Amino acid sequence: MNDELPRIQEQVYYGQINSHTDVLDKFLSESGVQRYNAKIIADGKVKPKFVSLCASILAKESILNDLYYLHSPETMDDLKPVTHLLVVDMTSKKGMKLLREGIRYLISGSKIARVGVLFNANKDATLPSLVFMKAFEMTTSSYSHKKGVLQFLDQLCSFYEQEYILASVDTKSYQKIIDRVFQLADANGLPSKAYESSLPGFSAENLTSYLNKVAQFLFRTIGVESGINAVVTNGRVIQLLEGSTFLSHDLHLLESLEFKQRIKHIAEIIEEIKWDDVDPDVLTSKFISDVVMAISSSSSTRDRSSESARFEILSAEYSAVIMQNEHASIHIDAVIDPLSSSGQKLSALLRILSKYVQPSMRLVLNPVSSLADLPLKNYYRYVVPTTDDFSGTDHTVNGPTAFFSNMPLSKTLTMNLDVPEPWLVQPLVAIHDLDNILLENLAETRTLQAVFELEALVLTGHCSEKDHEPPRGLQLILGTRNTPHLVDTLVMANLGYWQMKVFPGLWYLQLAPGRSNELYVMREDGEGGQDSTLSKRITIDDLRGKLVHMEVKKRKGMEREKLLVPVDDDDSHSTTKKGSQNGWNSNILKWASGFIGGKDQSKKEANSSLEPKSGGRYGKTINIFSVASGHLYERFLKIMILSVLKNTHRPVKFWFIKNYLSPQFKDVIPHMAHEYGFEYELITYKWPTWLHKQKEKQRIIWAYKILFLDVIFPLALEKVIFVDADQIVRTDMGELYDMDLKGRPLAYTPFCDNNKDMDGYRFWKQGFWKDHLRGRPYHISALYVVDLVKFRETAAGDQLRVFYETLSKDPNSLSNLDQDLPNYAQHMVPIFSLPQEWLWCESWCGNATKSKAKTIDLCNNPMTKEPKLQGAKRIVTEWPDLDLEARRFTAKILGENIEEPQEQIVPPHQIESTNEDSSSEDNESKAEL
Repeated sequence: MNDELPRIQEQVYYGQINSHTDVLDKFLSESGVQRYNAKIIADGKVKPKFVSLCASILAKESILNDLYYLHSPETMDDLKPVTHLLVVDMTSKKGMKLLREGIRYLISGSKIARVGVLFNANKDATLPSLVFMKAFEMTTSSYSHKKGVLQFLDQLCSFYEQEYILASVDTKSYQKIIDRVFQLADANGLPSKAYESSLPGFSAENLTSYLNKVAQFLFRTIGVESGINAVVTNGRVIQLLEGSTFLSHDLHLLESLEFKQRIKHIAEIIEEIKWDDVDPDVLTSKFISDVVMAISSSSSTRDRSSESARFEILSAEYSAVIMQNEHASIHIDAVIDPLSSSGQKLSALLRILSKYVQPSMRLVLNPVSSLADLPLKNYYRYVVPTTDDFSGTDHTVNGPTAFFSNMPLSKTLTMNLDVPEPWLVQPLVAIHDLDNILLENLAETRTLQAVFELEALVLTGHCSEKDHEPPRGLQLILGTRNTPHLVDTLVMANLGYWQMKVFPGLWYLQLAPGRSNELYVMREDGEGGQDSTLSKRITIDDLRGKLVHMEVKKRKGMEREKLLVPVDDDDSHSTTKKGSQNGWNSNILKWASGFIGGKDQSKKEANSSLEPKSGGRYGKTINIFSVASGHLYERFLKIMILSVLKNTHRPVKFWFIKNYLSPQFKDVIPHMAHEYGFEYELITYKWPTWLHKQKEKQRIIWAYKILFLDVIFPLALEKVIFVDADQIVRTDMGELYDMDLKGRPLAYTPFCDNNKDMDGYRFWKQGFWKDHLRGRPYHISALYVVDLVKFRETAAGDQLRVFYETLSKDPNSLSNLDQDLPNYAQHMVPIFSLPQEWLWCESWCGNATKSKAKTIDLCNNPMTKEPKLQGAKRIVTEWPDLDLEARRFTAKILGENIEEPQEQIVPPHQIESTNEDSSSEDNESKAEL
């Protein structure tokens, strides 16, 4: 209905629909079909198969050039834009059924279609089969213009099927069918004497050779194997597998749809062509019909966008840039908003096309009429390989480059790569902080160099279940034939989306052992649709990645079973955790190596000499998650790690989002883990293309803190604590890790309100937030606990993504994304409020409660805007010692020297305008509460 709504609105506007119009009746009469066949009317999940017949028609010795066609009565000399090629196994009942339906289709009448028959025997054809084929081809080549030819062929097919397909007769005896041909010819007004002179002395060897030639053509060009029945309509291939039927009504449906959607406009253009240099004797209706078939089949093999536009109607007298080229074979019309990010990319592509293709071009500038702010926030260059990359004098390959000149020296810049969606790219070598680049600090050269690595490709897909919602929580594994489980993931409720990290090669996708495999089976690809399969083969053979559509169905007897069984109470929750050794949650997925750890995990395994020290730690491992970007926040992150380890007695494993870590941090962290006795893992997840993406890097990082918690961690992981990089821990985190969250998936600390000086900044106590929260507290996102078992059972991740998609399109919403989103959604995704002492920050809490603080967060003070480094040294007494320890360790690993601190702490009342000089710190502190 949504697809038809614009058309309804248009017809209402023009008066074609009024209050007396039956809208349903009108639309069914205009665009409805009288018959449904799933093989013809694609549902969008399986794309129709198209092949190009152009080369076969242009070849001198081709099966199609020697083929003769059948027509409806009295239409032989008319142009036939639609061509049905029936691929018929004449040794099977199903093949003969298809052939008879094709003949009846023509008998019922078609003014725009013709039918050709390609015989495709499954095994060595018998002599009666060869006689039948000879008689059929002789009739189509010589008598297709006769009035009774279709009736003759229908009766001949019926006789042949009854006598030689259904009945058991001597396959060497063919005199009976020859006699029958003579009788039917006389009865239908065809010259029987011509058959009498040709059929008795036919050459079986020549006919067998012709069958082999047809079989080669069908396999190489059409992709149809021997013995398969199929219909090829202007290049669209529909194979008829076992259990499927294809009637004359289906041919009418196929003719109608293909002519309307693909062939009509091509036929109209070809009819208008003036064939000045072509012999008039050649310009027959068969010649024109062949041309339409060739062009329509060839054009259909190309992937086309459903969107189209007619730029010639644009009036752009004053806003267009026109570049004429009289000899150009290509003309480009482009409408560009010059101050948009897409305009940046498009202009770069047009520049490359202009240089190497040399088209004529018209650029229509289409800016936004009014702007409150400059929309472009970056400098952009498009890099593509060209012939200029190769030296003309030797074998040197320079490689493509992007050159930026006249860049501002005193502005803080960030370096990013804009890469194709399937690529996972990470910085491999970078001396400078790529998030905080000040060119004036780069000495006289004023240049910066970084090496990036294409680490892996992203395999994405959508999983569906017929007549049901996508099977959220379904677990998938991916591997090779010898090692089936290398990578794994789960299916989101959002569009049934899933993704995995892969490398080029041959992969096999399966349902994970356990509950997923017990309840579901994967459906076989193709048109059979009924059989199941254990695995789906996926070939990654280029750098464009792959989008996989897969369908599953419930096993017989499991139709009423639910994939995710919710835990109703705390006792059963704890029982599930204790018994997870036998439960489906841990039986299935032990993620780690491929999807989230990937290359980094391999590096850790290779560096067995860097195994972490035990350090006397014992008990259940505490999992802590954090994210940092830029050298400053990586400095904070190391201090946070040390503060956790010095106060926590149990084993600790840290999880870091890999996307934004610098090469230096990734070099140092294995040594730090070895020295201080902790585990770590680097995790990553590619932002889904269907989810509205943030433009600013800091907001993307905030989004990663909350949007993908259900899929970024191993499914065997039951709980994780997020700790901000700029936070100091003063207590044993085991206490928080073991805390009972009362069945809630999330636990946050509410903002404290005992610092009355900040009352004017507490936005959640007024306006929209006050009305929305309805007495619930507004929580701070610097520290929170995620019960991943409950989080997945309740589909909290899916619900948060739905809220995010709705709110994020409004630029005035989610100003503090990682904080606003869970607080906004807490009516649907409930939050357990942690005791106030679990998070203290000077700005909101004041000094009265500082002594009880279990963690201290360096949240920004909107009144003083004190730089974080300065505030950290003043607020947290242990911070300078922790910082010095972390810096000394880092310098030892990297082989650098550090200056011992000689800095004086500035009281907050002396801080006036120092914030103007702290722009190089990081942009995060400016936006953080």
